[in-house]
Amino acid sequence: MARVGVEQSLSDIQEALQQKGHEIVQLQQQGDEEGCDCCVISGQDQNMMGMQDTQQQGAVINAHGMTADEVCQQVDQRTQQQ
Repeated sequence: MARVGVEQSLSDIQEALQQKGHEIVQLQQQGDEEGCDCCVISGQDQNMMGMQDTQQQGAVINAHGMTADEVCQQVDQRTQQQ
């Protein structure tokens, strides 16, 4: 399964991804996203980690307006493409 960075405020999404077998990394500061296949952000602050100069290898999923199931589907789709 994928290693997924999830913004700390998205506890319901963290739980749903863990139930699907994904490894969760809480995104609390710049650099936490390293080694993640994709990252899930809340969308409240598009640049919450000040990562304008960071090159994220995996997908960044904006969870704003999405259910936990929809986010899980996005994670599955984007990590299978890699």
